Amino acid sequence: MTPTKTLAAILVEQDKDLVIAEIDLPNTLYVGQVLVEFHYSGICGSQLGEIDGVKGPDKWLPHLLGHEASGKVLAIGPGVKHVNPGQTVVAHWRPGKGIEANTPKYNWNGQVVNSGWITTFNKYAVISENRLTPISAQADLKTAALYGCAVTTGLGTIENKARVRFGDAVVVFGAGGIGLNLIQGASLAGAAQIIAVDLYDRRLELAKELGATDVINGAHEDAFKAITSALNGGTADLFIDNTGKPEVIAKGYQAIKPTGQVVLVGVPKIGEEAHIYTLDLHFGKSMTGTTGGEAQPTLDIPRYMRLFERRRISLAPLITEVAPLQKVNQLIEGMRSGRTAGRCLIDFTGAAV
Repeated sequence: MTPTKTLAAILVEQDKDLVIAEIDLPNTLYVGQVLVEFHYSGICGSQLGEIDGVKGPDKWLPHLLGHEASGKVLAIGPGVKHVNPGQTVVAHWRPGKGIEANTPKYNWNGQVVNSGWITTFNKYAVISENRLTPISAQADLKTAALYGCAVTTGLGTIENKARVRFGDAVVVFGAGGIGLNLIQGASLAGAAQIIAVDLYDRRLELAKELGATDVINGAHEDAFKAITSALNGGTADLFIDNTGKPEVIAKGYQAIKPTGQVVLVGVPKIGEEAHIYTLDLHFGKSMTGTTGGEAQPTLDIPRYMRLFERRRISLAPLITEVAPLQKVNQLIEGMRSGRTAGRCLIDFTGAAV
């Protein structure tokens, strides 16, 4: 029987906890739309940014959140050919193969709740076909959720933007969910030295497990002096920033070689600016941003899954907290406080949701 309602976490007001409520699903699936039942959803720093309004006032309130998950297709709308009912899928925010459908609208006690092409903080969701990639029915659905953003952004950035070479010295500033995948990706790509910087020891312990050769706690020491010391007074080939903090970006630009590169994953708050002396850009230094590692989900998700399977590398250590949707605000608080070392997951498999 097709569900008509779903429990969801709703962003009603910026800088406030999400509201957990039951909402009505759309009555009809239109061209390119797919009804999905989620099993697990990751929580990304991007959702914290939406809650905090880092890009400015949110004109779509109230709306749903989330952009990486695993689940199963329940029904498809007209024109959908890329996925079929019963298939196991990864939901991702970067577009892949298929139709980009109109975004659905949900109903909450007579009030419209807005939604994008993908939302995953709701057990049942109407998703655009091009935000879904089929995977094996035997895949582990907990780790599969990470391929929607954390893994593809991390490995995609290393592969498509950073282009790490054998023997490179790499600094990853910010070792959260994406940062840990950047570290793992840099290790797989052959970096000789990977310096992880964060404010929380638990994250740094996990960073070492995933390939960091040096770890620096910026809450306890001057991070950039420690980076220079770890490089024996030298500079890095690559500096990847996950914080979006202008002062980190500017100092990272100074911490690389004359032919080094800064890659920006984190996004500064609206109105904040990083200041650099651009002359070095004329002589070999470079600075670039990335959008989800420029990953192509249709191609890259199966490819990365094959990599981890064949190399017998488990993504399980990246998942350090799992809880039902009703505890989503506690999960978010854990990310903010550093209690959660890696990625946290919303678990939809319990009867309560």
